[in-house]
Amino acid sequence: MTSFHRYLAEEVAVDHAEGLIPRREALHRLTLLGLAAPAAGALLAAWGTGGESAAASAATGPGAATGSGTATASAAPPDGASPPGPPPLPTEEIIFSGTESGVTLRGTWAAPAQPRGAVLVIHENRGLTDHIRSVAGRLAADGYCALAVDLLSREGGTASFEDPAQATAALGAISPERLASDMKAALGELERGAPGRRLGVTGFCFGGAMTWLLLASDEPRLSAAVPFYGPLPDDADLSGSRAAVLAIYAERDDRVNATRDEAKTALERAGLEHEIVTFPGVDHAFFNDTGPRYDAGAAAEAYRRVLDWFGRHLA
Repeated sequence: MTSFHRYLAEEVAVDHAEGLIPRREALHRLTLLGLAAPAAGALLAAWGTGGESAAASAATGPGAATGSGTATASAAPPDGASPPGPPPLPTEEIIFSGTESGVTLRGTWAAPAQPRGAVLVIHENRGLTDHIRSVAGRLAADGYCALAVDLLSREGGTASFEDPAQATAALGAISPERLASDMKAALGELERGAPGRRLGVTGFCFGGAMTWLLLASDEPRLSAAVPFYGPLPDDADLSGSRAAVLAIYAERDDRVNATRDEAKTALERAGLEHEIVTFPGVDHAFFNDTGPRYDAGAAAEAYRRVLDWFGRHLA
């Protein structure tokens, strides 16, 4: 089991432990991920005891770091619970070539009249959803060409899966090498759509992990990256990147936070400008306004920080 595959399985177990999905659905999802019934039951039992309490407790350690400094983000909830950022600009579905001959990929494109830079947006573990399309549209409204890539393109696209759990399982079966190749092809499409503009990337949950994977894939074209609560790949070497990295974590997300110190070490070893920010009192996926863990105040502050980071390194 790869680190990404393990991450997807543990995410199912955590959702069950926190009461977001019933046991039957959790077993269904774990079976699709390839776990035999005894292993699936053992995983749910582990997270229903020690794992559940660990996920619910506050994370310890450094809250945020820029170089050797530390800090903690703070956010006051705004009135209402609308998604952070401006109303999104219209998006369009596009098809573009992969890095391999004969491969075609899908994505959602949004662009302002006068772009300040270009951003690749990487989806969560359910594939390219309307929520991620909205993120691309909001970034466009704030001045950035945005391409939300569908990493299930070669399987027929996210829309070809009736069951979101099947989409997640399909993502878990894709090799890291293929995922990196398709993300690099999406960067090439961004270059064609926004010639002469600096490139950035952001991703959420699974997409946060993919952002780290791209940074560890000898990709020098990126000027900025913002992974949201994504686990660092095993033995990640970021020395082939030139990107300034804003890494965003959630205090209650112990599972992903377990790789936070490793991420800090990898960033320092590569000599990359970076800032690590942990938002207090919130959980994994706090930015997703369509999900049960959404926190409007933290999401608004995180989006402000994203715009500030891209403004400094892309514009």
